[in-house]
Amino acid sequence: MAKKKQTKLPFSEQLIQAIESSELTRYRIAKDSGVAQSTLSQFVNGHRALSLANIDKVCDFLDLELVPRK
Repeated sequence: MAKKKQTKLPFSEQLIQAIESSELTRYRIAKDSGVAQSTLSQFVNGHRALSLANIDKVCDFLDLELVPRK
């Protein structure tokens, strides 16, 4: 039987999951990372993308790093 290919989530979805699964509010993440609260909320709700600079800020604040899959 053929193996079922694992579905990989886009990076943006992984980042949204990390934001939502953190024990912090979006307000706290936005305030402490330096990203506007409205920008972060619109991103999480799927209404806009984050700039690379804002992605860096959120990832740095949440202590996330991009790691390639093998």
